[in-house]
This record gives sequence, C-alpha cells and structure tokens, in this order.
Amino acid sequence: QVQLVESGGGLVQAGGSLRLSCAASGRTSSYAMGWFRQAPGKERDFVAGITSSGGRTDYSDSVKGRFSISRDDAKNSVYLQMNNLEPEDTAVYYCAAVRAPSTISLYRRTRSYDYWGQGTQVTVSS
Repeated sequence: QVQLVESGGGLVQAGGSLRLSCAASGRTSSYAMGWFRQAPGKERDFVAGITSSGGRTDYSDSVKGRFSISRDDAKNSVYLQMNNLEPEDTAVYYCAAVRAPSTISLYRRTRSYDYWGQGTQVTVSS
C-alpha cells in the first residue's frame, strides 16, 4: 500500500511558476508516477507521467514545454515544475502511482493508476 501526499499548490499570477511535490509513504522505485488535474465540472485529465526508472517522461499537449516532471527515489518523491502558468491551468492537481511491470512503462489513463493523493489546489489569476 502506498500513500501519497501532494503539496506546493497555491495562488499565482499568470506567467508565474509553482513546484508541486508528492511524497510517498513507501519506496517508489518500482512505481510509474503521474500527475493529473481536475477543474470544477470537468473530468480528471492526465498532465504528466514518468517511468519507474525516471528515464522517460510524457506530457499532455497543453503543458508540454511548460511543465516538467521529475522524481527522487531516495526521497520517495515526485515533482511537477510548472512554469509560465496560465489561468487555464487552474485545477486540483493529483499525484498517482502504479507498480510498473517494466522500467519503461508510462500510463495516461486514470484507471491505470492504483494509488492517489488527496490533491492540491492550483489557482492562476489573470
């Protein structure tokens, strides 16, 4: 069982930056990790993913070039660096984990992930 806790959300002006952190209760080295977001009245959408090895990453088109996902397995943590934020990025951001069958596995679907954090609110003002 893995428990995930996100932090780092807040209110920022458009064009600003935030760094989200996701701390896991156990070792994350065997888990592929992902970040998702959900705006009010909308579905939870994929934002970024990283393989268990950290060697591959994946991003949604809407954040590619602005967001960066990384992991530090020594700290059992995953991060999402968000730059050049836009009002459309306003949402609750969730961290997710799934035990990966290989070091190159990446997942975009919410149902692929077994563990979820409680979310952290990101609000971008115009």
